Amino acid sequence: MDRRKFLSSVALTSAALALDSEARQKNEPAPSGKRPVLISSANGFVGADGGYAMLQRGFDTLDAVGFVLKVQEDDPTDDSVGLGGLPNEEGVVELDACVMHGPTRRAGAVGGVREIKNVAAVARLVMERTNHVMLVGEGAQRFAVAHGFPRENLLTERSRKIWMLWRETHSDQDTWGPGVSSPDWKPPVPVPPLKPQALKEKVDDLAVRAASLGIEPDFRMAAAHRVLFPPTGTIHCSVVNEKGEMSGGTTTSGLAWKIPGRVGDSPIIGAGCYTDQDIGSAGATGTGEECIKICGAHTIVDNLRKGMTPKEAALDALERIVRNHNRSMDKIRFLSMQFYVLRKDGAYAGVSLWSHDTDGKRRKFTIHDGNKRFEESAYLLEGTPIDWPKTPDLNAKSPANA
Repeated sequence: MDRRKFLSSVALTSAALALDSEARQKNEPAPSGKRPVLISSANGFVGADGGYAMLQRGFDTLDAVGFVLKVQEDDPTDDSVGLGGLPNEEGVVELDACVMHGPTRRAGAVGGVREIKNVAAVARLVMERTNHVMLVGEGAQRFAVAHGFPRENLLTERSRKIWMLWRETHSDQDTWGPGVSSPDWKPPVPVPPLKPQALKEKVDDLAVRAASLGIEPDFRMAAAHRVLFPPTGTIHCSVVNEKGEMSGGTTTSGLAWKIPGRVGDSPIIGAGCYTDQDIGSAGATGTGEECIKICGAHTIVDNLRKGMTPKEAALDALERIVRNHNRSMDKIRFLSMQFYVLRKDGAYAGVSLWSHDTDGKRRKFTIHDGNKRFEESAYLLEGTPIDWPKTPDLNAKSPANA
């Protein structure tokens, strides 16, 4: 289905899109899954085989989670985490991560870390070698260096050029100012959004500018989309082994072009990740601020404790986000949230606030239970969100065309 159809599908009233969760859930049964099971965001697909093999071979569950996360942190082409992650507004990559170990009921986290690539492993060291749970900023960096992690420039040439493309075209109205929770907030772009033809013209113009910056031809359109639709990239992974032991972890470079020092939900225990050895594990990707406000991962695990299925538990958490904004589609359409849920018995679900991403593609997640595959996410609202910060004003003069 093309983008035009999905842009039009969300031009509905808030009443029509504020779904009745009871009708959607239909009192589904809660079948048990099989173990071991590994669930992750879609970008965990590459490392899923290795992580699952570790579960089969008797490695600690957190070893398996760490393997999946590290694969993407090391990959310079994944600009949502680790090396090559898209930077803050000043061109500096800042990373966040947390891990939870079910068998020992421990947790570790780091936030706002610069020049250290594998922050999920640093979060694990915080858990294992300190009596703290979270270290941030310079303190976290020094802790990592003291444990042998090298300082390195995380801004690859590709991510630097995308940042320059953004700098040359972004408006002065971005993430500064009131957020969607403010009673004074107004939609920064028309709702419904620009017509597909106008969007195509913006993308084409950005592609031309990308060429002038030396971005390779095969990546120019992708770079344009990253400027128009700033990624909130993250990777989450939760696992359970045959014995029912669980672990979870989340790592991210955060919201592209963010205000320096901004930390989202990923390193916050109970928001971007939560594992309860007795119940299950959950994690999130998307608009971190919204997940923090509802303690998303903890809320989902607590819902599992109350007897909800993984899908029901996540839909309920998404409903809380919708209620926080009084079901106003003028606000909710600027939000994005995906949850990944794994129950101790192996039952799982991937659930999204919106059915499709900003490119009009169905939301998917990675699952491995002996058969690695993508599955389509369940969802609360039909359609696609509008990205924020706002689309740059391509008519304004920039260093490239001044």
